[in-house]
Amino acid sequence: MEHASMVHALDEIRRTLKPGGTLIDLRPVEDNWSVEVHSATGLQTAGFLTDMPVGQADDAAAFEAMRDVESRGWFTREEDQEFAFFYYWNTPSEMRDFIEQEWEEFNKLESDVYRKTSSLWASANADARVRVRVKMLITRWRITK
Repeated sequence: MEHASMVHALDEIRRTLKPGGTLIDLRPVEDNWSVEVHSATGLQTAGFLTDMPVGQADDAAAFEAMRDVESRGWFTREEDQEFAFFYYWNTPSEMRDFIEQEWEEFNKLESDVYRKTSSLWASANADARVRVRVKMLITRWRITK
């Protein structure tokens, strides 16, 4: 979504919120998310996903739109935090298929990271699962106008 569309959407949100209302901005942030193998015996990082240009552009537009509406005095940032959100799969191939189908425009699983993930998973305990650690941002905004 482009910057102008985001600002328009934020204006509509502002219009519908009651005075002093709250907007919660919750979204993933592209940051070369880590690919990990997790089991009862521990955690091993296999590598990182590659951020694709579309995802990076979406992030930049979202941050720019929020700065824009903040400078217009529509919203005041009250608090923001980053946290990890995990996607889990039973096998590396399930992870690869999901990423290729669901995240193809935003993230890429490079073949060397897939091979290392498969190797770590194969040598781990039977309870091993693969996961991607997604960087999430949550920000609370108060409407000011």
